[in-house]
Amino acid sequence: MTRIMCGEKAAKELNLVPLSNDTVSRRIKEMADDVKKTLIERIQSSQYFAIQLDKNTDVTDLANLLVYVRYEKDGSAHEDFMFCQSLGTRTTAEHIFQVLDAFIQENGLDWKKCVGVCTDGARAMTGRHSGVAARIREVAPEMRRTHCSIHREALAVKKMPGDLKSVLDSAVNFIKARPMNSRLFCVLCEEMGSEHVQLLLHTEVQWLSRGKVLSRLFELHKEVHMFLQDTNFPLSDIFEDTVWLSQLAYLSDIFSHLNELNLGLQGLSINVFDVQDKINALLKKLELFEIKIKTGDVSAFPALESFLSDNDLTLDGRLRDNITAHLVSLRQQFLDYFPVMPEAEASRWMRNPFSINTSQMASQDLTVGEQESLIELSCDETLKVAFRTQTLLDFWIKQHSEYPVLSDKALRFLLPFVTTYLCEKGFSLLVVIKTKYRSRVDAEPNLRLKLTSIDPDISGLCSQRHAHPSH
Repeated sequence: MTRIMCGEKAAKELNLVPLSNDTVSRRIKEMADDVKKTLIERIQSSQYFAIQLDKNTDVTDLANLLVYVRYEKDGSAHEDFMFCQSLGTRTTAEHIFQVLDAFIQENGLDWKKCVGVCTDGARAMTGRHSGVAARIREVAPEMRRTHCSIHREALAVKKMPGDLKSVLDSAVNFIKARPMNSRLFCVLCEEMGSEHVQLLLHTEVQWLSRGKVLSRLFELHKEVHMFLQDTNFPLSDIFEDTVWLSQLAYLSDIFSHLNELNLGLQGLSINVFDVQDKINALLKKLELFEIKIKTGDVSAFPALESFLSDNDLTLDGRLRDNITAHLVSLRQQFLDYFPVMPEAEASRWMRNPFSINTSQMASQDLTVGEQESLIELSCDETLKVAFRTQTLLDFWIKQHSEYPVLSDKALRFLLPFVTTYLCEKGFSLLVVIKTKYRSRVDAEPNLRLKLTSIDPDISGLCSQRHAHPSH
């Protein structure tokens, strides 16, 4: 690699350096420590910071705490891997807080700058009196806790009518969970010229699992039927039931819509307004679907529409009622898990300071002096142009010098994470780094170098080392 990138001379010089496994591990740790040092310096100089944290078990069944941080530097927001540490045998809220607090204290960070903590809904994280968030609030009184929006979405979609739930719980795992069945099914699909040759294993852990497995099962329902007949499996008859298959088609469609929401909630720089927009859009779609299905119009569900058309069928009355009940239930569940935030309504001026008029300012959480500053900002055409080309958070960070009070309020509200998406990405990488063959490896240096957006100071590290020709 060095020869290609830097030439033959550099490759020969590198070849003089003896590298053992131990040497490589030390160099990785040195680079990781350098990145960590830079990160800590950035957080220390930032006005505020926010964190997201989650815990998961590795291949050795050891619980690991993974933490990400969001901070501001040079007029823009940055998100980065903060640390990953094993929790041993104790995963209580107090122990998790002690691990987190030790990192903050050892690295000279100030809890009072922490304005947001995003976690999943586990009791150890969210307990009102003894959860991790409650303990953090004791040392960071300005902190705002956020329940991960992706986890809330997963909770909101769990409830469904019994007839539809039985479809989800049927034969899928029977095929995929047994290696011999999976191989035989693959051969059958290949012989039939099917687009796919494998079903997907359904698991409650993976966010997108339910939608993907239902879509694949419906696409392969003819092959599954033939396979189950050949294996004398008791559930083979349901794949001849057109009502059951219609239910499967509907679930495939509706969970495809929900997967789109799930994907929309993932990614970088997502803020509370983005989540609110996506949830509002879904609520309106569900309302539209309900109106259509009550009249027998299934055009919003392409798999169901195609199945009914191909088999010259009409929508079964009981299925129509079940779909309607499910859509109504979904809307209510999303309203329960994503209630309107009063603070968001009182902070609409942050969303677009150039669209709010004077009469609306009375409903916003602003003093008279802050309202006057907002009027001045809203009349600045240069800032209006800049607003269109920057993320919302970056725009408000850049206003700190001219409009410090407005910038401060916006930063406190927009900086906190709204999902634990980055933690989940980190855990996916941890599975790759820490395998049963490398179960004792210290994964944090590798994780840091893989997940960080900060480049290590390679030149500085190399200047501290001298190559010694091998004998």
